[in-house]
Amino acid sequence: MSVNDPIADMLTRIRNGLISGHSLVAMPSSKLKVEIARILKEEGFIEGFDEVTAEDRPSHITLRIRLKYTGERRNRKPVITGVQRISRPGRRIYTRKQDIPWVLSGLGVAILSTPKGVMTGQRARQLGVGGELLCKVW
Repeated sequence: MSVNDPIADMLTRIRNGLISGHSLVAMPSSKLKVEIARILKEEGFIEGFDEVTAEDRPSHITLRIRLKYTGERRNRKPVITGVQRISRPGRRIYTRKQDIPWVLSGLGVAILSTPKGVMTGQRARQLGVGGELLCKVW
């Protein structure tokens, strides 16, 4: 199966895992996906992530993300309430440092790919850089 937009595939797998109440989602790994997972971990949206190499295929690396929930077993709710892909392969969206959007008045996070690496919108504002607006998470 060919995936044209691996970041949208990652976000969709996370969204589907949260809707169905899974504690773990797996997907093919890449450097950009690992950086997005690192940001989600730092911001407290997921419990953690790790990369696993298949025993039969050493070149195939899988990224496993542990999803985070709040509340007791029957009343648990996912920490991530929404995920939105902004820049797509068919329409790239770039933003200047002064135009980086606030997500839910600061409760959510915008993830950007900048010349200084993948970072949150808040960090990009501090460093004074703009870049490609990958997604919003709240």
